[in-house]
Amino acid sequence: MEKEYTEINSKTIDKWVEEGWQWGQPISHEVFEKAKNNEWEMVLTPTKAVPKEWFCDLKNAKVLGLASGGGQQMPIFSALGAKCTVLDYSEKQLESEREVAKRENYEIKTVKADMTKRFPFEDETFDLIFHPVSNCYVEDVLPIWKECYRVLKKGGILVAGLDNGINYIFDEDETTVKYKLPFNPLKNEQQYEDSIKNDWGIQFSHTIEEQIGGQLQAGFILTDIYQDTNGSGKLHVHNIPTFYATRAIKK
Repeated sequence: MEKEYTEINSKTIDKWVEEGWQWGQPISHEVFEKAKNNEWEMVLTPTKAVPKEWFCDLKNAKVLGLASGGGQQMPIFSALGAKCTVLDYSEKQLESEREVAKRENYEIKTVKADMTKRFPFEDETFDLIFHPVSNCYVEDVLPIWKECYRVLKKGGILVAGLDNGINYIFDEDETTVKYKLPFNPLKNEQQYEDSIKNDWGIQFSHTIEEQIGGQLQAGFILTDIYQDTNGSGKLHVHNIPTFYATRAIKK
């Protein structure tokens, strides 16, 4: 199971995109044009816009969209003058990036790669890494934080959207506590069977020690943080935070 779970996730996300997944819908031409006029926002988590002060000067900045395909954020960075590279393991998400780039006439480098492996970039390549909620599809997140640190320039910024694990304890209608944490289908047969049956992909809950502690262990300095909800559903109605976003810099 362990060898193949990232492949399962790649194919699952391709399928979700074909079915109209929220995070696989590229931005419109109108949204792109507004961004060129500095009217824009983007999210790392379901609902809250990332504070603009979290970003570096984006004109000519080298930006890595880490597991950030789908034609949602990279086009906005490009409209603002950044030089963008996107790494994703879903071919459909990368196709969306190429389609928007062609439509709006800008260049983007698309890289199909498994982020559990060494990133295919030189040390100190990027000014900013934009990493929306996606390491929930990876069992061990520490190597990702170490790779982010390696490929960022000194003073570079990592912004990341993270799941706090609460979603994984409930059934799909968010009314019944069904699973124990940690949620790890590679180590729990029932969780694996339910994940495949329900077309969830193979997802993992992660602790604050793994997420924030992992960033600190990799060498980052945490500079800001905020919480967010699912945007819909019972937990959202009760304003229960299920996600958070972090901003960290490389020393």
